[in-house]
Amino acid sequence: MILVTGAMGNVGAEVVRALVADGEPVRALVRNPETASLPDGVEPVAGDLNRPESMTAALDGARAVFLLPGYADMPGLVAEARRAGVERVVLLSGGSAGSGDMTNAVTRFMVASESAVRESGLPWTFLRPSAFMSNALRWAPQIRSGDRVRVPFPDVQTASVDPHDIGAVAARALLSDDYRGEILQPTGPVAMPPADQVAVLAKALGRDLEFVGLTNEEARADLLATTPAEYVDAFFDFYVNGTLDESIVRSTVRDVTGRAPRTFEQWAQAHADDFR
Repeated sequence: MILVTGAMGNVGAEVVRALVADGEPVRALVRNPETASLPDGVEPVAGDLNRPESMTAALDGARAVFLLPGYADMPGLVAEARRAGVERVVLLSGGSAGSGDMTNAVTRFMVASESAVRESGLPWTFLRPSAFMSNALRWAPQIRSGDRVRVPFPDVQTASVDPHDIGAVAARALLSDDYRGEILQPTGPVAMPPADQVAVLAKALGRDLEFVGLTNEEARADLLATTPAEYVDAFFDFYVNGTLDESIVRSTVRDVTGRAPRTFEQWAQAHADDFR
């Protein structure tokens, strides 16, 4: 039995699907087990990752756990996993964790989560993917309501990765000892600026979309309307100061899964209805 946390999220749902495809028994941590939409045979279970004591039932009998970062008591959470007999943890982290910069709010919770798992004594694998292709879904409200797509950091290229591929890599790491103690960095097959992603979406939707790159001042104002300032500062550190380079294309997906990573064109076709 493998426990997947964040099982209804962009990545967690893909981990669940990949494990089910491999015939592995899966337990999915969800907010409401009674209403969760999961593949047949997956066991829904409740628990609060911020309260390790609430995770006892979810962890019981699990031999491996796919874990999200950033919870209030990560040391307590992984200690609870160890007490339950978990044999392996695969942690979703981020590329900036390698910098160790604790002044950056995003990096800080990634580093703290990795440290807690390392210090637990449990065998581990860390995933530090590039930006998710699904981040383009943040443009969906604009695309549904009009033809202009306003985008911050227009000059930043990213080798964005399909969460489907992150899920496939995570499943391999959960099911094998081959990646014990390794940091895996899944990326997409090519680095693209956001204008090219919008052009791909326009083609997938059969529409003419106008890309509008925001100035840094406009981007900060837009982001602050929905995002705490410390995280806005973190994004500016990454993409304006250049402390995070997500343009590097790596062979991780092919190396681990034996197949090429999906393209943004494939992702856009699969998710076109989300923009309609």
